[in-house]
Amino acid sequence: MSAVGGVSSVRADRSRNVDRIGFIGTGMMGRPMTAKLLQAGYSVNVYDIDPAAATDVLKKGARWHNAPRDAARDCGIVITCLPLPRDVFDNMVGERGALAGMPPESIWIDTSTTDYHNTLEIARLAAAIGVDSLEAPVSNLSHMGVDFANVSFFVGGSSEAYVRCEAVLQTMGAVSFHVGDIGQGQSVKLLTNLLFYTAAVASGDALCRSVRAGVPAQQAWRNFAGSSANSVAIEQFAPFLLDGSYDRSCTLEITVKDMGLTVQLANQLRVGLPLGRAVEKRFSLAGRKFDRYDSHLRVIELAEVVFGVRLQVPGYRAPSKYGANPAHPPDQEFLTDPVGRTKPKLEHVFPLDDIPLSGIQIRLLKSLIGELTHINRLILDEAFDLGRGMGLSDALIHEVITWSVGASAWSDSQNGQYDNKHLVYPAAAARSSPM
Repeated sequence: MSAVGGVSSVRADRSRNVDRIGFIGTGMMGRPMTAKLLQAGYSVNVYDIDPAAATDVLKKGARWHNAPRDAARDCGIVITCLPLPRDVFDNMVGERGALAGMPPESIWIDTSTTDYHNTLEIARLAAAIGVDSLEAPVSNLSHMGVDFANVSFFVGGSSEAYVRCEAVLQTMGAVSFHVGDIGQGQSVKLLTNLLFYTAAVASGDALCRSVRAGVPAQQAWRNFAGSSANSVAIEQFAPFLLDGSYDRSCTLEITVKDMGLTVQLANQLRVGLPLGRAVEKRFSLAGRKFDRYDSHLRVIELAEVVFGVRLQVPGYRAPSKYGANPAHPPDQEFLTDPVGRTKPKLEHVFPLDDIPLSGIQIRLLKSLIGELTHINRLILDEAFDLGRGMGLSDALIHEVITWSVGASAWSDSQNGQYDNKHLVYPAAAARSSPM
């Protein structure tokens, strides 16, 4: 073997060592995933535009580097977790970009929710130097599930690269799906986000209508959460409306971007998406009215103004550090639902007592439950239209929705309606919990 050939072989062998990982983007989402990798014994190099964002993982054993290129050098896998498409491109491409440090046969995994055209362009540049690419956008399976590895990954790219990275993905989350080529992962993530954002807007409207009719917000919320209208958005996110924080775990900028990309996807696939387009307009309006770094549920303030109400319950604080009480301790107790999904066991303490409801108020709540259930049904149909437009089987569409933040009582009720033989990567409900 020639010297040149020998050097290449050694470099390729080292690049296949997936125990050495470069992680770019140690913010709110990336930091917990990095911590999980370190806990599992992986060697992790990190970079973030804000060095302070990496403080926690550096204390846990990560190694800091001053550029994406340096963090990626000699790593078998490089993971990006960044807010916007331009952030991903800037950190991957150029003299300081991660691609400049990645060895041949290494793999880039992008866990951001971004424009898949952006991913394809970076993947093209990566392929030219022998680097494979996977997109793996993240969906929380509960509010900020990433904090305890309770997330799913929708992976697009080659099946061979996916198999090599599967253990890493499973370390950072609860379940992963190989959904096809690059582009499919981002599109599936948008599909599931569509369900969540619609449920969030609809539940905010319903709460506003309840309060205007004299029903205490917490009383209306409990009625919705205990009914056929329930969803992840209602059960785990609506409490941040009741404590006035609007949920500090995600910015409005991200949701405006996601809904804009969803409408673009619908246009490309020639999908009508009437309800989804209405929701996108609501977020777009909120994006123009409020600061882009405001909390994402600030969109509900638009409805509060229209209905002339405030949903905030005096004295109540959601049981989460992402709400009105940043000092709230991390979740300690967890539940597993009948599907097999894990979520925090949350105790909600409302200082205000419930009140006796009039017949009109009771009928209103029943009507709103019916409306919310119907909206969950309509938006599920639109999500299936998007998935079918991508060429996904009904069984896979249902499975990724079930294991996403977009799940609802209605979508769960459709279990068994689809032909499971077409599942690409079934998520077993009996899978052991990450806790």
